This record gives sequence, C-alpha cells and structure tokens, in this order.
Amino acid sequence: MATLTFQKASWCLQITRSTRLFSVSFSTSLPRKGRSGHLPPPPPTPLQPSSSLRRPHRRSDSPRTSHRASTRRDFTSTRVYRAQQEAAAATRSSSLHPQPPSQPAESIQPNNEDFSSGLNDKSLDLNESDGQVDWTRSFSGLSNEAFSPEAAKVLLAPVNPDDVEVKPDGILYLPEIKYRRILNLAFGPGAWGLAPRGETIVTPKSVTREYALVALGRLVSVARGEQDYFTPEGIPTAVEGCKSTALRRCCKDLGVASELWDPRYIRRFMSENVKEVFVEHQVTKKRRKLFLRKEDKVQYPFKETKYGS
Repeated sequence: MATLTFQKASWCLQITRSTRLFSVSFSTSLPRKGRSGHLPPPPPTPLQPSSSLRRPHRRSDSPRTSHRASTRRDFTSTRVYRAQQEAAAATRSSSLHPQPPSQPAESIQPNNEDFSSGLNDKSLDLNESDGQVDWTRSFSGLSNEAFSPEAAKVLLAPVNPDDVEVKPDGILYLPEIKYRRILNLAFGPGAWGLAPRGETIVTPKSVTREYALVALGRLVSVARGEQDYFTPEGIPTAVEGCKSTALRRCCKDLGVASELWDPRYIRRFMSENVKEVFVEHQVTKKRRKLFLRKEDKVQYPFKETKYGS
C-alpha cells in the first residue's frame, strides 16, 4: 500500500493505492494541535463503476476507469471550494474598504470637443440702448464722413520701398508692425482697434476669425484672417497671426500700402529690388529657387549654388 498526501493551510488531499484498489480522500478541516500533520489513510474501499460512466461497445469497466471518474469529481469539488473561499475573501475586503458610489452613467459625458465650431471665445452681447456699441454685429459710423485731411495724407502716402519685404516664393508684403505704425500716426495710439466679430474657428490645419477695424469710434472695414499651424501647441501663436492677417486686409480699405496689390508696381519693384537665386538645402541636398532682396544674403540651412551643377 502506498499513500500520497497533499496538505495546505485549509485543505488536505490523500491518495491511497493498494494492489488493485485506488482511493482518494479530501478534507477541509485542519488537524488539531498535538496530532500528526497527515490525516490517517482511510481503509481502502473498492470503487464501484457507475452505470452512467459506462461507454458503449466496451466489454467491461475496469476499477481504473471508475477511480478516474471519482478523482475527476473530487478535483471538481476542490475548484468549487476554492472559488467559494475567494468570493468570501473578496466580500470581507469590500466590507472593510467600501468603495465610493459610482457616478451615474447619464452624468458621464465623453470629451468629444470639436474645435471646428469655435474656441468658446464668443464676444459679449452688449445692449446698444445703454450707449454701448456691439461691434460683433453693428456697422455704426460706416461711411458717415471722410477722415481728416491730415489722417488721409498719412494713410494714402506712398509706401517706402525699404519697408517692403519679399517672401521666398516672390510675394511682396509689408510687415504687420508697419501697418500699426501707420494707423498710430494717422489716428493716434488708442484711437483705433480691432473688434472680433465671431469665435475663433479651428480646423485640422489652420485657425480663422473675422475682425472689424474701428477708428475714432467708427467702423472702417471687416475682414477675415487665417493662419496655419502644425501642432496643437502652436494654436495660440496661430490665433495671433490670424489677427495680424485681418489687420492687413482691413487696411486695404483705407488705402494703406495699396501699391502691393498693383501688378505694375509689383513687376517694377521685382526688377529693381529683387533677385532670383538657386540654393541647395545643406541637410536634404534638395535644390530650389528663392527670391531675395538684392542686398540680402542666403541664410542657413540653404547655400547658394548654380543651377544644374
């Protein structure tokens, strides 16, 4: 006779094998102090095969088949017992550490914010009956009368060629700060401003917003500005560039730097003050053509080169 015993803190399993008999004993009680840690082996009893376990087309069921079915039932009971113990331990743990009540499902709103409709920076809705003008909707003072001759002289003055810049693709422009200086010289600092006429709309690649130029308490012009951005962190800078673009477009109605939209002036300025150079990118080794003012030099990462060389 051979006996194999598996004992844990809360259960004990004994398997006894004799010459032709095989018995399994499972106990969940712990041995008392002073006694042996192993349970005494029960007397071997023959295992009778069950009729429900018989397979068809078999001559007879051996004791080995019956003992396998009994062992399967015993181990199934062990898994059930362990599951019950784990559930009881989880219940005790939850009672000692109660969880806060969960938030109702209807009060949880997913963060699916869509910036294509705006940045929630809508202008205030003012009451014009109190003497305040709502520039988001009003056209107060538009074309009432001309500005003073002194202001008109500053606004319509010919553009200084030294102030004109050229983009790498050959487009002429006047820096945004030049427009502000002309407006300050014509109306005085604080006598003009840009009033937003809507929310800032953010698309996947650019931002746009409409602005109104107000001078001496009168609406002068309305224009929409836009600016591209490459990362979400660049949206604030793009919003500021959008405002500057709207300012330049509004100043067209005042005649400021109107020569930059005159094709003849553009061709003459390009021939007198702009040069074309072929450059090579020092990292990617790609070549392209750039437009520069004649007194400017090619800057890094480009290096001037000859076409085709």
